[in-house]
Amino acid sequence: MATPSFCTNVKMVHMVTDAEDGEITCIIKGVHLHLRTHPRLFSPKSIDRGTLAMLSTVDFHPEDRVLDLGCGYGVVGILAAKIVGPDKVIMLDNDPLATAYARLNAELNGVEAVKVVQSEGFAALDEAGFTIILTNPPYHSDFSTAKHFIERGFNRLKMGGRMCLVVKRRTWYENKMRAIFGGVRVEEIDGYFVMTAERRTPQWAKSLRK
Repeated sequence: MATPSFCTNVKMVHMVTDAEDGEITCIIKGVHLHLRTHPRLFSPKSIDRGTLAMLSTVDFHPEDRVLDLGCGYGVVGILAAKIVGPDKVIMLDNDPLATAYARLNAELNGVEAVKVVQSEGFAALDEAGFTIILTNPPYHSDFSTAKHFIERGFNRLKMGGRMCLVVKRRTWYENKMRAIFGGVRVEEIDGYFVMTAERRTPQWAKSLRK
């Protein structure tokens, strides 16, 4: 059964877009955000509804260390930084335009101390020990990016840390999360599947079964 809509958790206050930069002003989890966007970036005219669905399932706490994996122009990481503090958040993307806008938006929202990393997956990221990794993985027919995110993300979580991802298709992602983490919670929200898995073992679950 589908979970009720998350829309009571989000308010779009104002949005302006043009041929170049766009502007989005919104309230998510009671936090006001003002974001600059670009037409070449993902979901430049409004906050992506899948991302909002994912955020509706997550509670941030002061002790959290958060990785926004595939940050785009930064809505997830900046929201987290406003709640837990910018020194506890890293935003990562492989697109230099995305990381440039993520830095710009961090400054616009008063969390300029947040770390923004341009990296192909985890290649250029040294940090580990995250309590939450959040991602809206890009779609590829061979699932290569999502596979990398899930497998490498497991090792970057602290014990008890969680990975949360949002997708439109269920079966492959659910099976992969179960194989790596040993279990996954799936919530259907507004046509999206939000999947949350917790690291409970030192090794991948499938490795333990060999």
